[in-house]
Amino acid sequence: MRKVLVSCVAAAALVSGCATGTDAVATGGTFDFVSPGGQTEIYYDPPSERGTLGELSGPDLMDEGKTTSLSDYEGKAVVLNVWGQWCGPCRGEADDLEEVFENTKDLGVQFLGINVRDNAQDKAQDFVIDNKVTYPSIYDPPMRTLAALGGIPTSVVPTTIVLDKEHRVAAVFLRELLTEDLQPVVERVAGEESDSQ
Repeated sequence: MRKVLVSCVAAAALVSGCATGTDAVATGGTFDFVSPGGQTEIYYDPPSERGTLGELSGPDLMDEGKTTSLSDYEGKAVVLNVWGQWCGPCRGEADDLEEVFENTKDLGVQFLGINVRDNAQDKAQDFVIDNKVTYPSIYDPPMRTLAALGGIPTSVVPTTIVLDKEHRVAAVFLRELLTEDLQPVVERVAGEESDSQ
């Protein structure tokens, strides 16, 4: 199966317009996104061949003055969800993501949202409150954090990425998810033995 490298020209264009200061940052990493035949569900196995994300951090959406980083969750499987309050499918999947988070956090799983293209922070905060989302999100209107995601297409929101305990990319979903789509994958990845064990 031929692999097609997805361009991140859109990400570069968005990053070029970013301000400095409290913006989200993303650097480094070995993960390069490829989508065989344009699939919307991509799995990366075996674990030893998975790429890592770079440093990913930014201002916490709900807690002013706090920086939230992927590195805060060392040793945990992490589910990243790229979302926006303006996005219909994001509204549709919010309760499913929260359900999977609640069902798997005792397995050592952490969820981390990346809020994009929401220039009005209060509207994004209202989304979190209204949908009873209990996991944190990085507030990143200009989408700078997506540079760490190795070419994930910036035009696809929502996007959900499942990272293993070493923060290597195990699965990518480029579509709205239901609980039954995501939970088995998260449980499988959370149950993997870490290479360092």
